[in-house]
Amino acid sequence: MTGPRPHTLLSLGQIDPRDAVTAEIAIHELSDTQAKAELARLAETLARANTAYHAADRPDISDAEYDALKRRNADIEARFPDLKRTDSPSEQVGAAPAEGFGKVAHSVAMLSLANAFDDEDVADFDGRVRKYLGLPSDAPLAYTAEPKIDGLSLSLRYQGGKLVQAATRGDGTTGENVTENARTIADIPHELIDAPEVLEVRGEVYMSHPDFEALNVRQQDAGQKTFANPRNAAAGSLRQLDAQITRARPLRFFAYAWGTLSEPLAQTQHAAITRLADLGFQTNPLTAICDGPAEMVAHYRAIEQQRAQLGYDIDGVVYKVDDLTLQSRLGFRSTTPRWAIAHKFPAELAWTRLEAIDIQVGRTGALSPVARLTPVTVGGVVVSNATLHNEDYIAGRDNKGGEIRDGKDIRVGDWVQVYRAGDVIPKVADVDLSKRPEQSVPFEMPTQCPDCQSDAVREPGDAVRRCTGGLICPAQAVEKLKHLVSRAAFDIDGLGAKQVEQFYTDGWIAEPADIFELRTRYGTGMQQLKNREGWGEKSATNLFDAIDERRKIALGRVIFALGIRHVGEAAANLLANHYGTWDAFSAAMRTAETGNAAWEELTDIDGVGAVMAGSLVTTFNQQAEVDSIDRLAAHLDIQDAVRPDTSGSPVAGKTVVFTGTLEKMTRAEAKARAETLGAKVSGSVSAKTDILVAGPGAGSKAKKAAELGIETLDEDGWLDLISAS
Repeated sequence: MTGPRPHTLLSLGQIDPRDAVTAEIAIHELSDTQAKAELARLAETLARANTAYHAADRPDISDAEYDALKRRNADIEARFPDLKRTDSPSEQVGAAPAEGFGKVAHSVAMLSLANAFDDEDVADFDGRVRKYLGLPSDAPLAYTAEPKIDGLSLSLRYQGGKLVQAATRGDGTTGENVTENARTIADIPHELIDAPEVLEVRGEVYMSHPDFEALNVRQQDAGQKTFANPRNAAAGSLRQLDAQITRARPLRFFAYAWGTLSEPLAQTQHAAITRLADLGFQTNPLTAICDGPAEMVAHYRAIEQQRAQLGYDIDGVVYKVDDLTLQSRLGFRSTTPRWAIAHKFPAELAWTRLEAIDIQVGRTGALSPVARLTPVTVGGVVVSNATLHNEDYIAGRDNKGGEIRDGKDIRVGDWVQVYRAGDVIPKVADVDLSKRPEQSVPFEMPTQCPDCQSDAVREPGDAVRRCTGGLICPAQAVEKLKHLVSRAAFDIDGLGAKQVEQFYTDGWIAEPADIFELRTRYGTGMQQLKNREGWGEKSATNLFDAIDERRKIALGRVIFALGIRHVGEAAANLLANHYGTWDAFSAAMRTAETGNAAWEELTDIDGVGAVMAGSLVTTFNQQAEVDSIDRLAAHLDIQDAVRPDTSGSPVAGKTVVFTGTLEKMTRAEAKARAETLGAKVSGSVSAKTDILVAGPGAGSKAKKAAELGIETLDEDGWLDLISAS
């Protein structure tokens, strides 16, 4: 086999887990307009990846690529803080619970972890922790280090020592009720002795390598679908509607954390894990206490050396501040704890043949090329698909025309190198030109949609080509209908992606309004629906009733359900809270145009940029789209937005700026406290600033605040003000 060796590629920087997507413009070269567009693309891509990984147990991008996309998003937000989107991927955790399970609200959110990819990142993490706590660099600070199990997160609630509930992570706030399934796992005790009255144990459900291989043999012998990797097998087995199927699967469980407690388990992370082991839970024997970054990285290297012999999949090492009092002080960001980080392992590589390039059409019309590969084992997992990003990436260039992969394009029939950092779809990293077939031809991105034959155009500044067919495009129509019934939108029980595809194919629904006409059209005697495969009279009645229940719906859900490009769940709620009513929102979108009052009002909303505003206005100025939206709205009782009661906080809704040296808390603690009270913390003083908190050493900001007549408080005054809350 010819071509560069994997370690050579890594050393040359051609494949870097920190920047797995090499086709984008370098962040320092982005203009404001490009940054907005890139953040929008990343939000859409990562939302789709979250759903595929967490909700469908069918990841469509690699862990390394996902991490790189998240990191790129965070880096762009850091450089352009004013452009951060309300539906930013940095504010998202997991994905919505799947259909068919009861929903469980987590009393303590199940958050994700920030990632580290090299030794410098680990040192930076330690530095941030020390800075937040006000600790000098030479002060002792213990951490725990434990393998990061590649499985499915699970929360177990015990009351009076008895297991009463088990739930998946879901979107971090709401998970799936899998209690009966969890009871079938041998590693999970049904009763505990000498446990706190209320104890919520958290950990990871996984499958060992030998058990995974044996399961796939049984699946194949039975003529059933085999699993791609142990993580998918474990997730799919736990999330079965029939607990007896779960019982037949060899699932295991490692405990490593906790949620709600009626009394503390211990004073340190390590001691708490030891307590869980004493209660009868399996805990990872490779967990160790480390004093500072050097010992943390050393333990990481030791675990990395043992990785192939562990007998189960891990994708990194997790570091946590050991002292639980310090953990409490450090607290949380919106989606990650400040006191923990996951140090990820690098990507893995393999060579195989690219057999075909397929084009998939998404909800917004984006044409996405996907490589179909001769199946190959990459790090112990068989993979057969890879993302190809866009036509520039296939051509061997970035969005500005610069070369990637030394300018080598990707063609059907090529011998390609793929890499992955988790058990998911990989990315094509390189091409071995010495093995290229003589008859190969450069790949040409279609200029017509493969589903509806409408023109597929690429607008200036956009990395992807999009179908212009809109509602007439079957692929877009189906994806939009799936989005409409998703959890954050209409969330109709019994009507999920599978049913949407079935009804669309059968000609029962073509646009959103059709869903609310199903009973009228097909409900007489329930005959037409109940006689279909998988349906009975009861399930048909339940579906029609569930649809009727969703006729009364919150404004934010409706806006999100429309599936408008760049408008995520958070942005939809932001718009709902601003406009208050459907009539006001709808009228504003129909009348807004660049430069007029409606446009200025829209773009003045904190969190709404020109790109999102343009997408909204464009949608409401396309007659076919507007007619479809109006037909949907005619079936609905859209509830006005309920604005939160902030009367209990003296700083809710106010913009606060901190300057100078704070002596009783670190700047990070002060900012976090202000934000929890509903304030917006800004880094600069302007006419919109309400309060300046000035410590010793305050300079130009204090002077400007005085000139503008802005209320200025010292640290004690600030603490007195917020103490009332």
